[in-house]
Amino acid sequence: MYERTQRWLDERLGTTSLARVALRRVFPDHWSFLLGEIALGCLVVLVVTGVFLLFFYTPDTRAVVYDGPYAPLQGQWVSAAFDSTMRLSFEVRAGLLMRQMHHWATLVLVAAIVVHLCRVFFTRAFRRPRELNWVIGVVLLLLAMAEGLTGYWLPDDLLSGVSIHIGYSVVLAIPVIGTRVANLLFGGEFPAPDMISRLFVFHVLLLPALLLVLTGLHVAVVALQRHTQFPGPGRTERNVVGRRFWPQHALRSVSLLLLTAAVCAGLGGLAQINPVWQHGPFRAANVTSPAQPDWYLGWVDGLLRLGGPWSFEVFGYTISENLWPAILFPGVAFAVITLWPWIERRLSGDRAAHHLLDRPRDAPAHTATGVAGLLLFFIPFLAAGGDVLAVLLNVSVETVTRFLRYAFLGAPVLTWLVTFWVCRWLRATKAHPATPTAGVRLRRTPAGGYQTIRLDPGSGG
Repeated sequence: MYERTQRWLDERLGTTSLARVALRRVFPDHWSFLLGEIALGCLVVLVVTGVFLLFFYTPDTRAVVYDGPYAPLQGQWVSAAFDSTMRLSFEVRAGLLMRQMHHWATLVLVAAIVVHLCRVFFTRAFRRPRELNWVIGVVLLLLAMAEGLTGYWLPDDLLSGVSIHIGYSVVLAIPVIGTRVANLLFGGEFPAPDMISRLFVFHVLLLPALLLVLTGLHVAVVALQRHTQFPGPGRTERNVVGRRFWPQHALRSVSLLLLTAAVCAGLGGLAQINPVWQHGPFRAANVTSPAQPDWYLGWVDGLLRLGGPWSFEVFGYTISENLWPAILFPGVAFAVITLWPWIERRLSGDRAAHHLLDRPRDAPAHTATGVAGLLLFFIPFLAAGGDVLAVLLNVSVETVTRFLRYAFLGAPVLTWLVTFWVCRWLRATKAHPATPTAGVRLRRTPAGGYQTIRLDPGSGG
């Protein structure tokens, strides 16, 4: 019966040839190519834990009296969303584990995507013919951040409520249409009774659908195109050296998926995160301090703290001081990141297809630009914890903010110069510590490729 079914499918869909090609596909044997699979593993954990949480969470802001086992809140009026979150944390078997696994998996997912994009950027894997996949990867990062933010807002505790208020203020800063967009997203003027239910729709329906579709498209494009690889003996622009998908790479991928799930489970069971019972229910008049958002949005909060009070009116419309740090800078930054393959092509004049990767040291200007760009996000990330840094350093918050403002303007320029000099020095030495075998050096040829040079052990290198 199995053979007849297989023959029937093969006659109509050609499944045998497709399976043969897929199973024999070769993947480069380098650890950095597994970063995307870590993100995929986190996505699987998020789907599984998210379905579990859906059975118990109530996306409603109606007031109820808390009568759960947490004594400090007994008898207090809370929202139904906060009450269901407390029930998940204290009364549902494995509920707190699932909540914390879900949260930790989000943090690891965004981290894996960021590191994966950095690997693609610094090795210039975005060049032709992979520009489309670069754009998809950047959109996936934005969707993952939006998915994490909407989930961060759902418990309706004091920390998430203050964060929603900040997000509402940022949306209001959009010129001309800010009020209408805020009413659409949050259901009216903050705090609107429908805001949790609307955020719930974004978190469990719209954003996950886009995330899963684009993830599938991203993987499909990788499968259709030839895989990139680092230069080395036997590796050219026309072949791929590594392990076949079956069984070596498939077993490695499954093992990495299980390891990723185990790490998320370990973090969820051992490392406390987002203790909503300590924050308490959201009250519009209360503010949590010191408090910072999740790491992947700390840079936005830091930009708001670094931004000055620059607001004015144009034709009767108020240009908010939140426009520059929270809308204009992120918009320009991610536009440049998204269009970078075409920007780099225009600057370098290189329009050829590339399947061999560059080492960062071999493109000093490109690497220096990437490091300086990362610093433009890292300094605001530090500013998000400016109040905490002020306490640790025993200085005023104003001093920390002033120092980080100067650093935001000057440090990227200095970092670009230092990185450019270091890369040029490393390239001039022609020493590559990541050579595939001992006693081998890779020399860059004028044509842009690499020549393998055998070193004489008695010559001192």
